[in-house]
Amino acid sequence: MAKFGRTWWGQKFIEAIEKLTDPGRLSRGRSYASPSRILSFNLEDSTVTAQIRGNVNPYFGVYEEPRYHTVIDFEPISRAKWAAAIALIGSKASLISRLLLNEIPENIEDSFATLGLHLLPAKKGDFHTQCSCPDWSNPCKHVAGLYYRIAEEVDRDPFLLFQLRGLSRDQLQAELAKTPLGQALSAELAAQRKPPTPVDSYFTRPELQSAPELSLKTFWQGEKRLPQTVEAVSPSPVSAVLVKKQGDFPEFWHRDNSFIEAMEGLYGYVKSKNAKKL
Repeated sequence: MAKFGRTWWGQKFIEAIEKLTDPGRLSRGRSYASPSRILSFNLEDSTVTAQIRGNVNPYFGVYEEPRYHTVIDFEPISRAKWAAAIALIGSKASLISRLLLNEIPENIEDSFATLGLHLLPAKKGDFHTQCSCPDWSNPCKHVAGLYYRIAEEVDRDPFLLFQLRGLSRDQLQAELAKTPLGQALSAELAAQRKPPTPVDSYFTRPELQSAPELSLKTFWQGEKRLPQTVEAVSPSPVSAVLVKKQGDFPEFWHRDNSFIEAMEGLYGYVKSKNAKKL
């Protein structure tokens, strides 16, 4: 079964939904988040719509495989409250600098909380659900599956959390760039993005240089004597640092398990295998 909420923000979204819904019914929807179930998916502004393939269920009078229309509407934050949030975020260099660099700080919710706001869903009024299936419970399996699909999208782009609350990434960054601190940071970022300077040739032109006058002894042995001892290189305090720098889920890793754990298992197998040969 696919793993949802692989990133920090995806996990936070699932945790927020679990606090507001029945975790048991929510977990039943995991299988309905797969591409074989969600036939169409659309996220526009604060509304998520999907067509989800259901099951034949004679108990509910469903004798042919149905297609259910499922909608989740997130309640957007008002313009006035967004203006207050932008002013607060724009006054903190640690927040605005990361947001302008397409990163979301882990403590962003703390800034919203000081204004009595939440970026993640915090109460049932923060979203409304609809489904054309005959199941009267909320969430039904199709709504629950759509929650997990949204978490998967948040894994790919955490700025969708801002969009679901009424402000897209471009709008957010444009508003932050208008603040005094944002203007200074935007000017610095623009200076770093200078267009490339045209050149006459893509290749380095050779330059003639006169050869230095050297004796045969100096030519072969050099002017300075090589050190008689070689300083030992201290081992790295962190083993497999190049592998661990990639993180648990690097861009090229498309599996659900941890990349670091997979590499540890691989190297452990190779090490034990070679030890047996010796």
